[in-house]
Amino acid sequence: MNISAVVLAKNNENTIRRTLKSLKGFSDVVVYDNGSTDTTMNIAQEFSNVNLIQGEFKGFGWTKNHAASFAKNDWILIIDSDEVVDKELFETLQNKILDEKCVYKLNFKAFYKEIQVKYCGWNNQKIKRLYNKKCTQYNSNDVHEDIITDGFKIEELKGNVEHYSYHSISQFVIKADHYSTLFAQNNAGKKKSSPAKAYFNGFYSFIRTYIFKRGFLDGYVGLIIAFSHMVTNFYKYIKLYEANKELKK
Repeated sequence: MNISAVVLAKNNENTIRRTLKSLKGFSDVVVYDNGSTDTTMNIAQEFSNVNLIQGEFKGFGWTKNHAASFAKNDWILIIDSDEVVDKELFETLQNKILDEKCVYKLNFKAFYKEIQVKYCGWNNQKIKRLYNKKCTQYNSNDVHEDIITDGFKIEELKGNVEHYSYHSISQFVIKADHYSTLFAQNNAGKKKSSPAKAYFNGFYSFIRTYIFKRGFLDGYVGLIIAFSHMVTNFYKYIKLYEANKELKK
């Protein structure tokens, strides 16, 4: 297979072994560790097909491009350290004749712990993750990074990526703080914000997730996700408001 899997990792000892087991059929797997203090790197070294790289994190866009530079193949499959490639997707990748003028998107199934999230806008998301690094790359966004697709065709592949992103409520809190800080840093001086914008963005995020996207059908998990979306969006814009005030000083 002429595809390298590239995995960003930091303190993912609870999930990365499952991820790397699903990638055992790849001859080249780059694990780019940006500061783990747990056993993540030890686990990565258990797999003979893994090339473990230690480096900096400078936002998701830059870091994914930098990690891809260590891959042996031109075709890059980006997989997070809490994601699993299922059998159908692996077989598709094995047999697919790839087109350099195409960027490929994958279907994602989301889980909280071992519970599949079927609503909230999380299930069956289509995300671009496979590309040829000679032809394109990720943009430089710190958050909400994406593969540049100007002039490219986009095709969905058969199979799924299973995403085990959260294993406790505390992780929602930690990620809300982390992502909102990156958003504010990335947009300070570029976008306007206000306390009212922060409030209404947060409120609308909850309504959209819990009501419009039927998160209530996911039970208590849907409530956790909807509330997390509300908190994240509130803090994104209130932190941006504060950052803009600091710049004016």
